[in-house]
Amino acid sequence: MPAIDANRLLRDLYALREIGKYKTGVHRPTFSPQDIESRQWLATRLGEAGLDPVIDGIGNVLGHDPAPGRKLLLGSHIETQNHAGWLDGALGVIYGLEIARTLGHGIDVAAWVDEEGHFGSFIGSRSFCGQLTEDEIDQCANRETGTSLREALQQAGYAGRPRIEVDPARYSGYLEAHIEQGAELEQLGLRIGIVTAIVGSRRFRISFTGQQNHAGTTRMAVRKDAGVALVKLVAGIEARFPAIANKRTVWTTGDIRLDPGAPSIVPGGAELIFQFRDTDSTVLDALEATLNDLIAETNAGPCSAVIAGRSTSEPAMMDARFQDALQTAAEAHTPGRHQRMPSGAGHDAQILSRRLPSAMLFVPSIDGISHHYAENTSDEDIVLGCQVLADAADALRTPS
Repeated sequence: MPAIDANRLLRDLYALREIGKYKTGVHRPTFSPQDIESRQWLATRLGEAGLDPVIDGIGNVLGHDPAPGRKLLLGSHIETQNHAGWLDGALGVIYGLEIARTLGHGIDVAAWVDEEGHFGSFIGSRSFCGQLTEDEIDQCANRETGTSLREALQQAGYAGRPRIEVDPARYSGYLEAHIEQGAELEQLGLRIGIVTAIVGSRRFRISFTGQQNHAGTTRMAVRKDAGVALVKLVAGIEARFPAIANKRTVWTTGDIRLDPGAPSIVPGGAELIFQFRDTDSTVLDALEATLNDLIAETNAGPCSAVIAGRSTSEPAMMDARFQDALQTAAEAHTPGRHQRMPSGAGHDAQILSRRLPSAMLFVPSIDGISHHYAENTSDEDIVLGCQVLADAADALRTPS
């Protein structure tokens, strides 16, 4: 099998790390000056590798192999969460670049925009797959600054460019590599994870309405405390969800707010952001039904609750033949130190899998840390992962 150039791979990863460097990690949010610089940097590297680079009208960076024949598409993303890690996403893109150079032909490379969700939900990969409408682009805005996506594209210099959509006749499939973002591989002494499925998630913004009043003079028996109603619903979730959940089901109350949020005022309003994830749609349905039951119980009390916002992503199964190719390559390079496993995090591969046979490879995350500047993976595991992916790509670029 062709051998990757480990020094070249690491040199590129460390060079990209310098763009937006923050402590030991990176701050490169979508369409920030650092993100725009990194996209141009990548386009230049793709061109040097003999690919035809383009940054399209949504901000995706694509490197097209000019040789004839079907291609295997490799990619991930290069923007980051705020003040976060240097490998989340970037690893898979630079793997694609290195494998394109190593194999010489048959590989296209992509860096999808905004996998991290600064403006929306997988806007880059969804655009490529024909799932992002012009109306949705009009509605997207930066979650922190409120800057519209249209304005951000204009400032980046991408407005007016065509958006590139997938040509299924061009591709035999899609491969994505990523750090695990968890500690399972490390804890089990394993070096490669082969993803079987990517979780679906359901996210809810739930609003509670009570009666704002004086905290010293309003008797407990007559209070309509929206904060108490919120806490009771969260307690109900913790009590009931375990009986429904799978071994790997997770749920999170990630944000709680009280209105007005003052020590001497009974809250008249409250809001929480809640999500759950699983690879089984039946489990997701059952969890949502239980959540609706808990909301109905809240509405039977002194306060009311309503789902004010809901967003979903569906579970995605990875292609069996592609998984087999990854496992064969992993066994050749690290016998017995790999496993098949689901992904608890969302990735662009779940979008691409709707249009192309897709699979993912994981390498270990030190201490399971991700979405933090302490995120890291050993150079040895980085190099191993790229070689395993290269072997699988070599086997898959010509369909059997």
